[in-house]
Amino acid sequence: MRQFAGFGTPAETNARYRFLLDQGQGGLSVAFDMPTLMGLDSDDPRAEGEVGRCGVAADSLEDFERLFEGIPLGDISTSMTINGPAAIAFAFYLATAERQGVPWERLGGTIQADILKEYIAQKEWLFPPRPHLRLIGDLMAFCAERIPKFHPLSVSGYHIREAGATAAQELAFTLADGFAYVELGVARGLEVDGFAQGLSFFFNAHIDFFEEIAKYRAARRIWARWLRDRYGAADPNAVRLRFHTQTAGVSLTAQQPMNNVVRTAIEALAAVLGGTQSLHTNALDEVLALPTEEAAKLALRTQQVIANETGVPDVIDPLGGSYFVESLTDRMEERAEAIFAEIDRMGGGSILEGVLEGIDRGGFQKEIADSAFREQQRFEAGRAVKVGVNRFVEESGPPIDTLLIGEDTERTQVERVGRLRAERDGHAAQRSLATLTDAARTDANLIEPLVDCARARCTEGEIVRALTEVFGGYRETPRF
Repeated sequence: MRQFAGFGTPAETNARYRFLLDQGQGGLSVAFDMPTLMGLDSDDPRAEGEVGRCGVAADSLEDFERLFEGIPLGDISTSMTINGPAAIAFAFYLATAERQGVPWERLGGTIQADILKEYIAQKEWLFPPRPHLRLIGDLMAFCAERIPKFHPLSVSGYHIREAGATAAQELAFTLADGFAYVELGVARGLEVDGFAQGLSFFFNAHIDFFEEIAKYRAARRIWARWLRDRYGAADPNAVRLRFHTQTAGVSLTAQQPMNNVVRTAIEALAAVLGGTQSLHTNALDEVLALPTEEAAKLALRTQQVIANETGVPDVIDPLGGSYFVESLTDRMEERAEAIFAEIDRMGGGSILEGVLEGIDRGGFQKEIADSAFREQQRFEAGRAVKVGVNRFVEESGPPIDTLLIGEDTERTQVERVGRLRAERDGHAAQRSLATLTDAARTDANLIEPLVDCARARCTEGEIVRALTEVFGGYRETPRF
């Protein structure tokens, strides 16, 4: 059971972590603010107005230390939702554990690091695709060798679905990205039976109850079959689909927000019936703002009721054998396999190359945009019902309390970044950045140089600029 707790400054988020841990949360999930996700320091002019707004601002090792103050990293599981700067955030995390005296091999958790999904749906990249994939390969190899309990990659369909994809597209595009990362690992010389156990997935739980259950069941079957038959995995642990699920943010409404509690409960139940191992339930007010403590607690209680009162988690695949669910699962598989075949064809027998070609052509983006447009047409025609929005509409009720991030948050964080640069050993920071740039020009694994930059108190933005000198930037080809 997890609830994302990131907002404002690291100290504010640390207080939220302690609150949720006291309420029985089983692990910590870090949601970062937009500047951090885009590789920008809080004092970058492009970050103005966004610091701490949609997650926690984390510019340096000092911020990570403040974020996890009093929380022993060797005793918890941490999930970090970050992609473009994932390797940098991971380096800050490793240095924080080091400062706590926690051996790296004791660390458990997940970092998303799914950069292919960024080009397909969420658009939070820093470099061109291939240099980004080099960093993901470095993460996979480093964790396989040094931090075996940490999952260095969570392949995310969540953002693909939120962008407008159908359930079948979410399933196919996400698993295709997963196969691409398997091929990346093999190309790096890693054994499938070993590194595949460190891969996990992150799916959306949408509101169509049975379709979602069929999606998860199809995902498990496809992943096991492909890992075994195409990639030669023999260890049963390597072919198991490990996945986290989050209820659908896009299904929530600002109108009649209490209805969101019902939507979230139904979506969460579908995820559990479909076999998820980890779950995040959205709060009723997340369509309006980051959740208040009370809304976050109610979302957590939703999970706890399902886990402890319903008996549903006591049964493996409880809907297996149902004609309806089995036929839906088969249809999901068929649609996904057709998409895989096209991607494989584009890549000349390589899913990885096919995904890269699809990104370059804008094929994934077009398919998602077309699906979103069709769904909007259904809604406007009244064929898709949204309770409280286009049917069963009421006059607006009293406003609900929402979380307000004050201007002091940004001012405080900007001041801290300036103070960090003034007080650190500037020569040591510059040396570590130069060493990182030199290493990036070779085929060396970059995780250790990144950790050295963290130890030298370099900021995220400085590290990104050092790597950009070698990797360059990236601009998506316009699609009309």
